[in-house]
Amino acid sequence: MIPAEIDWDALRSVAMDAMRKAYVPYSKFPVGVAAIVDDGRVISGCNVENASYGLTLCAECTLVSALAMTGGGKLVAFTCVDGNGGALMPCGRCRQLLYEHSAEGMLLETVSGIRTIDEVLPDAFGPRTLEEYHA
Repeated sequence: MIPAEIDWDALRSVAMDAMRKAYVPYSKFPVGVAAIVDDGRVISGCNVENASYGLTLCAECTLVSALAMTGGGKLVAFTCVDGNGGALMPCGRCRQLLYEHSAEGMLLETVSGIRTIDEVLPDAFGPRTLEEYHA
């Protein structure tokens, strides 16, 4: 269930704290993310680079790992910040990753304002598609 009120400033603050832990010796572009889970938990993540660039983990990957490691659930609100605290839009791959773990109607703070997961990844294929197909 998506809370009626999201404290975006507080969520962004958690993302900023996570961003400060980013491991970015190559790009020097730290990213932090934070999300509210449907049970009220707040989780976060940061990007972790690798000399073999293809193995770099986006902040969204570490967030989803934190979700799994702390009991699972569905994401209801999400924000992503750069090293200056500016809003970032997750890339397409990360939008798909977030969709996989989102509650229906999950909210994202984006560079163009608050959007739903369906607005930033229209016509997405994911768990809900499979549930509908098998119903």
